[in-house]
Amino acid sequence: MIRLVLFVLALTLTVSASAALPGLVAEGDEAPQAAAAETAIAQAQQDDEDPRIARRIEGIFAELPGFETVGVEVSEGVVRLTGSLPEAEAIARAEGIAARVSGVVTVENAITRDLSVGQNLSIFSQIAEIVDGAYAALPLFGLAALVALVIGALGYAIAGAGSVWDRIAPNAFLAELIRSAIRFLFVIFGLVIALDMLGAGALLGAVLGGAGVLGIALGFAMRDMIENYVASLMLSLRQPFRPKDHVLIDSYEGRVIRLTSRATILMTLEGNHLRIPNSQVFKAVILNYSTNPQRRFDFELGIDSDDDPRPAMKCGIGALQALPFLLGEPEPKAHIRLVGDSNITLQFFGWIDQREADWLKSRSLAIAAVKDALEAAGFQLPEPIYRLRFDGRTDPLPIGRSGTNAPSAKLRKPAPEAAHDVAPEREIAEMIENERGPKTGRRDDLLDPDRPIE
Repeated sequence: MIRLVLFVLALTLTVSASAALPGLVAEGDEAPQAAAAETAIAQAQQDDEDPRIARRIEGIFAELPGFETVGVEVSEGVVRLTGSLPEAEAIARAEGIAARVSGVVTVENAITRDLSVGQNLSIFSQIAEIVDGAYAALPLFGLAALVALVIGALGYAIAGAGSVWDRIAPNAFLAELIRSAIRFLFVIFGLVIALDMLGAGALLGAVLGGAGVLGIALGFAMRDMIENYVASLMLSLRQPFRPKDHVLIDSYEGRVIRLTSRATILMTLEGNHLRIPNSQVFKAVILNYSTNPQRRFDFELGIDSDDDPRPAMKCGIGALQALPFLLGEPEPKAHIRLVGDSNITLQFFGWIDQREADWLKSRSLAIAAVKDALEAAGFQLPEPIYRLRFDGRTDPLPIGRSGTNAPSAKLRKPAPEAAHDVAPEREIAEMIENERGPKTGRRDDLLDPDRPIE
């Protein structure tokens, strides 16, 4: 700075002398002299700026551990760094620090990496520092772990109050789902509190974000399992059937044993076990034969085409009304199903109470009763008729009617009325009772016999 002041003073005296001696300086030389003066001032300023830059960079390096050995040279704003550092990251960092100092035009990085063993064993000192820090944080870590355990244990205690959730939830499956949700929420809350005490909130966000992405991926990969689980939950809430109900699920027929968290188990009418995934049951068309105890059966019988179908229908209805196991309301009915070439098909309908009469037995006895009644009334049941045509080139066969009319068919007397055993079959019901076991013996059954069905 002193040199700059002296230089400016000398320049001022020179200009004053030049003004005092106008004859010695020509007018054309004034411009070069001004440019030279400006250049001299800029040079003086730069000569003073370079030491400032060097002192600034050296002061910064002196405050950083490991950077004290870096040499700094500055000329015309160009910084040249020399020396050695143990890591490539430290070399790049030194160059970045020097480049950010004001007045620096560019940086020439001549720092080399120190490959000596002593310098490159600093990682062990860093590990020691980490271990020391972890040891110092052990009390805080223990307190955070204790808080997380207490909160999680509280959640398990709340979820373990089984009788409360069993009374709130409509079935055991939903009650267990509520317990699992409570345990999960309390455990997550305990982890959040513990990580916040340790100052690792960012780690928790990263973990939850990764868990969300993983959950989406697993959701696509396990779509069928999740769909089946949700279907089990919906079926347990809606209760479309009860245990031992006779159902038809799409093309699968049987009696319901139980509804589990994965499948609906039926016992077919042949006594076989049938497991249907709940996702398929939830989307299926379900026909429940047991919901309404009154069930209708129908059957067809034919009479000769020459007979009058109206008396035949009346006769059949009377036979049905005489059966003790058929309901009087709704009353039995009959319709003409179709008129064929050689017969008239009649269709009869009757109603039973499935709690007192078996459907198949009742239908079988009703068919036999109507058939006997029609035959006793003189109606001919249809027989196959074949028409024969003979070629004229052959002699006719010696077949002809005897001069008398064909004897009329003898009327059959109805068979004596047998005992109408139409009691419901108990074989399948007993098998289902054995499968289900005691009412309190299984908790995997989602069906509640006491709840109304959908």
